[in-house]
Amino acid sequence: MPRLLIFSDLHNDTRALEKLMNVDADYYFCAGDLVTFRRGLDKMAEGLKMRAERMYVIPGNHESESDVEAMCKRCGFVNFHGATMNIGGVHVAGLGYSSPTPFNTPGEYSEEELASRLSKFADLNPLVLICHAPPLNSKLDRIREELHAGSSAVREFIEKHQPRDFFCGHIHEAEGVVEKFGSTRAQNVGKRGYLLEL
Repeated sequence: MPRLLIFSDLHNDTRALEKLMNVDADYYFCAGDLVTFRRGLDKMAEGLKMRAERMYVIPGNHESESDVEAMCKRCGFVNFHGATMNIGGVHVAGLGYSSPTPFNTPGEYSEEELASRLSKFADLNPLVLICHAPPLNSKLDRIREELHAGSSAVREFIEKHQPRDFFCGHIHEAEGVVEKFGSTRAQNVGKRGYLLEL
């Protein structure tokens, strides 16, 4: 039974990274924001190297696609941004970046761009979808009462296509939160991560 460890938003926290790398899994998926504003990628990459041949990375909003691509090439990780793979008959797909933020971070797409890139995954079934951005107006993107910062494109995709599982990060205040969207189990994994058994 393949085990996938999915985590996000470490923001240069080497201690949290060490804990994750000590978890035994068959695949490791970093759902973005290893660092803050692109600083310290080399140091965080060092921490990922012990699982290099099983490491799949998508950029958050604090890394650019080229940052992640260069790091993956250098360290032997897989750049999983916009990519898919099949694990034991289950499709796994990854898409990095967030919808626009007020902070002008390096990894942001318009909702139209997110929708366009997600559409490539529409026919994959069963699907485990890993994004940096959470669905808009959900428990997974809630910063505080009445303040949400997720993606409408991500929400529309989940509601329409009902992936088996959905994982995200981005909103630290919602770390660990789980919500159901129809038959989809969705979770904001945060830096503690989640171990999925397929």
